[in-house]
Amino acid sequence: MTTFDKREEGFENKFAHDQDQEFKAIARRNKLLGLWAAGLMGLESADDYAKAVVKADFEQPGEEDVLRKIMTDLTGSGLTTGEGEVRRKMDELMAVAREQIKGE
Repeated sequence: MTTFDKREEGFENKFAHDQDQEFKAIARRNKLLGLWAAGLMGLESADDYAKAVVKADFEQPGEEDVLRKIMTDLTGSGLTTGEGEVRRKMDELMAVAREQIKGE
């Protein structure tokens, strides 16, 4: 194997690792977001709700499906939490999730 081949393999391995870490971070963020929203709604089964939020992310590519679920559920519970607040919380929790994943 040439040096070039080794470098290429190293880059491929790093890319795969980074993608795996990002996937885990997104799932963790969604769980944390679900727990946050469950707290706002006063749900007793916060863990079950958080799992539902994680599952919602698999409906469509991107995070819009998660945002839509959270917004629909918050509105259905009579809360007036705005989309901007939820998006800010998503960003905040993404940073937390990345740190948690990195620390594992």
